Amino acid sequence: MRDQITSRNKKEYEEYVVVLDFLPLGRLGKKPAYLQEPLVQVVGEKRFTLLELTTTKDALINLHDRLNINPRVKRKGDKILHVKRRINDEELTTTAKRELPFAIEKIVTMQETRFVKFFNNARPITTRRHQLELLPGVGKKLVIDTLNERKKGPFKSFTDIEERTRIHPKKVIEKRILLELERNEKHYLFARPPIREDNR
Repeated sequence: MRDQITSRNKKEYEEYVVVLDFLPLGRLGKKPAYLQEPLVQVVGEKRFTLLELTTTKDALINLHDRLNINPRVKRKGDKILHVKRRINDEELTTTAKRELPFAIEKIVTMQETRFVKFFNNARPITTRRHQLELLPGVGKKLVIDTLNERKKGPFKSFTDIEERTRIHPKKVIEKRILLELERNEKHYLFARPPIREDNR
């Protein structure tokens, strides 16, 4: 079964993922060796969903490979069999945990337009708090200064944001995504809310 994301009454899917770890022998100790299947731990590019995929026995997959897991796309010599399950951050292997920040950096860099758009469209959550305040190190005064700059004209790039405000956009977005994946947040700006223990 493909991992499904429901948002605003619309079904969304992770189409592209970045590889965090490849386990050609599966999870050792869980089953007899002859029953094991190769596993790949990945993070999605759209909602930063953490997933485990199964692969063919002859698959050659490297860390940080970008994979298309859309089941409607037929690829010659495809090594990915299916999405096995969705996982939380504590289920990542040691290697996957180490590689996660680098994979997130890769995705944020690649999707600069998406995150610049966030700065241009960010809005209040309540009468006392703004979405921009959820970014690490961004307080009320910095939010006001950023909104005043935004009124002069939309931000065009990470560099533009950095030059017109005191925010390092790429860095604070990457930190925020990692915080959201640790499951301790009330609001989720970029990542899919994690699996709750009572929903397992």
